[in-house]
Amino acid sequence: MKLTISFKHLEHTPALDEKIREKSQRLEKFFDGNFTVDWVCWVEDTQHWAEIKVHGRKSHFFAKGSADTMYKVLDVVVDKMERQLEKHKDMITEKIHTDHSELSKYSAT
Repeated sequence: MKLTISFKHLEHTPALDEKIREKSQRLEKFFDGNFTVDWVCWVEDTQHWAEIKVHGRKSHFFAKGSADTMYKVLDVVVDKMERQLEKHKDMITEKIHTDHSELSKYSAT
C-alpha cells in the first residue's frame, strides 16, 4: 500500500498521521497486492473535512465527508469507502458466479 497524506489549513501532527495510517490499513482486505491511498484533510470554517481516493489495479474509488472533529471525519470517510468497496466486491463476485452458471446452461453433456 502506498499512502499519501496532504493537509490544508491544518497542522500535521504525528497522532493524526498515525490515525490515518491505521484507518487506511482497514482497506487492505479489499485489494490483492498494490494499491494507492491518497488523503486530503482540511478545515473550512468550523467544519473538518477529509477525502480519500483509493486506486487499485483496475478501479478507482472516492469518498468525502465532514464532521466537527478530524478524528470523527476520518471514521466517516473510511466507513463510506468500506461500503463502496464492499458493494464493488459483491458486484464482482455476483458477476463471476452468474457468468459460470450461464456457461453451464450451454455446455454439451
